[in-house]
Amino acid sequence: MVAARAPGPPAFEVADVFRAHGEAYRQVHSFTGGQAKVMRAIETCRTAVLGGHVDFCLDCGVMTPSYNSCRNRHCPKCQGLEQAEWITSRKERTLPVPHFHVVFTLPAELRPVAKANQEVVYGMLFREAGSTLVELGESRLDATLGVTEVLHTWARDLSYHPHVHCIVTGGGLALDGSRWIATSNRYLFPAKVLSRLFRGKFLAALREAYRAGKIHGISSESFSILVNKLYRTNWVVYAKRPFGSVEHVFQYLGRYTHRVGISNQRLLSFDERGVRFLTKEGKSVSVPPAEFIRRFLQHVLPHSFVKIRHYGLLAPSNVTTKLATALRLLSPTTPPATESAADPSSNEPPPPTWQDTLLELTGIDVRACRHCGGARLEKLPLSEVRGLDTG
Repeated sequence: MVAARAPGPPAFEVADVFRAHGEAYRQVHSFTGGQAKVMRAIETCRTAVLGGHVDFCLDCGVMTPSYNSCRNRHCPKCQGLEQAEWITSRKERTLPVPHFHVVFTLPAELRPVAKANQEVVYGMLFREAGSTLVELGESRLDATLGVTEVLHTWARDLSYHPHVHCIVTGGGLALDGSRWIATSNRYLFPAKVLSRLFRGKFLAALREAYRAGKIHGISSESFSILVNKLYRTNWVVYAKRPFGSVEHVFQYLGRYTHRVGISNQRLLSFDERGVRFLTKEGKSVSVPPAEFIRRFLQHVLPHSFVKIRHYGLLAPSNVTTKLATALRLLSPTTPPATESAADPSSNEPPPPTWQDTLLELTGIDVRACRHCGGARLEKLPLSEVRGLDTG
């Protein structure tokens, strides 16, 4: 068993593998325009190619180049800021109730069809998982649940494994809007019920998509055989233990919403022979560089595909109506503002900034000098600095 990597900056990055072997990979492999764009973005991220500025510390006098990020959503280095901003925006919409974590997965037999028809199949995965949860909330609780879904397409070894992680409210707004109806704190719905309902909904949607000509790469005979087999297959849907608090929900969202196939922190070693990285339970796997690149690129999503979606109370159409009602029912009555509360000199702490959230999520403080920790940084254009030693 391999010990987990110690915290701190990684010794090397996914970008290093791409820079060393990307050109050779391009020579012998075919890939989509989206995958080519991701490769280029990762290779140039935070390099002089994209420009940047210099942080001049007024405390220690050190000048440090800060190159611009590619901001590609598949880049392991570019998710911290987007993650912090997204979580900050979601806090006001998170209900103060227990939340459950439910995972819907596609059977292995369906993965070739999913890979060949990503946009269509991923869309169905989102919709039918959300529909399953919302329907059970209505039929079993007479209430509308709140659901946030995040698409992941990978297993820990970077193999192809499409599934959605769902954060589900422990209860919902009564269908007549009069009250909040809570679920048991121990479980949401039976896993077998979730699995069978999801299977039926998904396969019905898959049949309809095939009839409409939206599913490609499989003959009608093979498709019929596949669907009949899938109706007899047990689909894996499981609900994890509920989160302990709303803060735990935010911690989870911080880890999962903007995650890519592999983080730089999971990389253990890299040479001409292979890339070794952590998988499950402290174990590791080593693959040739070209295979590592192939595995990484198979998780590039279709252009503009939305990987975080909301259903039920959290659906965009319900935010100003049903969600607002639920928040009002669950929030304690706010007392009238007192003179001291309105006083700007009071001791009430200001709301956290995106820099605060980024620091909490990643440990990166963009306001501090990387060398001395001082907070007095002056940003200078690269063009004004000559002979800078970039280390």
